[in-house]
Amino acid sequence: MAKPRPAKRTLDSYTIKGSNKIIKPGDCVLMRPPDSSKLPYVARVESIEAGARGSNVKVRVRWYYRPEESIGGRRQFHGAKEVFLSDHYDIQSADTIEGKCFVHSFKNYTKLDAVGSDDYFCRFEYKSATGSFIPDRIAVFCKCEMPYNPDDLMIQCEGCSDWYHPACIDMTVEDAKKLEHFFCQGCSSQNEKKTENSSASRESESKVESKRLESKRRRR
Repeated sequence: MAKPRPAKRTLDSYTIKGSNKIIKPGDCVLMRPPDSSKLPYVARVESIEAGARGSNVKVRVRWYYRPEESIGGRRQFHGAKEVFLSDHYDIQSADTIEGKCFVHSFKNYTKLDAVGSDDYFCRFEYKSATGSFIPDRIAVFCKCEMPYNPDDLMIQCEGCSDWYHPACIDMTVEDAKKLEHFFCQGCSSQNEKKTENSSASRESESKVESKRLESKRRRR
């Protein structure tokens, strides 16, 4: 007669081996890859289970993919710490967890005062079978019409509020950092036209006023 399998226990938390860091479902972790020369895998813990005696702890995870792990590969606008939340779930030994990490929303990541080694950000969900993304479209900026990469410096036009890469407007990063005010080419042209029209209007008003004064003198 076959022995019944020992019942599994669902755990509320797990202490990472070799540290005092505690993980819980919903936390993000770094997991050791088979190839030690590769970067650690990033995953979100969905649940934690152990054998009846509390041994052989397993974690059910949802993987984050790095851009280079996706079908389309890394693109120019992908940040160095960007990851995609995939639809790929897996069960792994808790022994492969190296540490905790933090996967921020894109908005919160851009507000960080300093980015640590364990900070990442996610703005896409990734369908691993098809290579498609959710959302499939995001806002683009600059003349190059590329999505924002938080690793790249961009400067904002005070006229139209659009953002530009210094290289796309023939400017060095060093010069861009020194700017106190910036107007893009389109807004600069509009400002010049307004200045010209304003000058022409003042000149016209001055001529009209001169004619009025001359007319009054003649009447006298």
